[in-house]
Amino acid sequence: MRVNDETWAVDDLPDLRGKHIVVTGANSGIGREATRNLHRRGASVVMACRNMEKARAAADEIERDGGSGTLEVCRLDLADLGSVRSFAESMLERSRVIDVLMNNAGVMALDRSRTVDGFESQFGTNHLGHFALTGLLLPIVGGADGGRIVTVSSIAHRAGRVRLDDPHFERRRYSRWGAYFQSKLANVHFGLELDRRLRATRSPVLSVLAHPGTARTELGKNGTAATNIVMRRLTPVLVRTGVQGCEAQLRAAVDPAVSGGEMYGPRWMAFGAPRVEVPSRRGRDADAARRLWELSERATGVVYDFG
Repeated sequence: MRVNDETWAVDDLPDLRGKHIVVTGANSGIGREATRNLHRRGASVVMACRNMEKARAAADEIERDGGSGTLEVCRLDLADLGSVRSFAESMLERSRVIDVLMNNAGVMALDRSRTVDGFESQFGTNHLGHFALTGLLLPIVGGADGGRIVTVSSIAHRAGRVRLDDPHFERRRYSRWGAYFQSKLANVHFGLELDRRLRATRSPVLSVLAHPGTARTELGKNGTAATNIVMRRLTPVLVRTGVQGCEAQLRAAVDPAVSGGEMYGPRWMAFGAPRVEVPSRRGRDADAARRLWELSERATGVVYDFG
């Protein structure tokens, strides 16, 4: 497989037969395209999705396209910690090693709302749901290559501020974009802090970050604000396709040259082949990441066991 930053694309995926990969939000957007390409190259993919009807339709479509892999659709609602625990328990009961956990699912620019557990929906889904899921599945992440956890963030993390004193907008005016930016910065904090903790315990598991740049997805279309209407109208003409958008997370998941703590994104922030890039200065704040980790443990009740 080529590792040239200028040319890496989905066609550079290696043979993935024997690899077991979990993809959250695998039924649409870059999650579906990532799943399509993993399946094409022989991986066994668990499509962890909230909407089972859409997930099964997506799986049928991917299988019709051909490929040597296998697909399994499982229900996972990241906005419900009970669902997260049920999904994790079903995975743990199989005693099957997960080679790659791809934390891909996300919501964007929602009207003000709460998760089942009372969290602000974007912070609760994009960050806390994946924080809990990763901690619960960590005991079975591994495999011949050590295992990887790929957390999908966004270029929008650069505009984010994580308000640890009010992450759920209980004492400040709600901002759909401020909440989204916060959740994407939280993804960066999480991925980098997870890497630090894995390294400290000499774990072979890698924690890697990725972002798609601008790509055609379903994100940002479900709200009622003018910006959501614009997203619905502009998405069809955005330059990057879903296939291009998934390249960074695929490279982060399979490229043997990848190291823990790296972030992969399009060469020119939004366009081009995936390459290593440096997260924002706020994203690299280790003290803020540590405090967010502690808040996340308290909020979810999930305490990581690095063994």
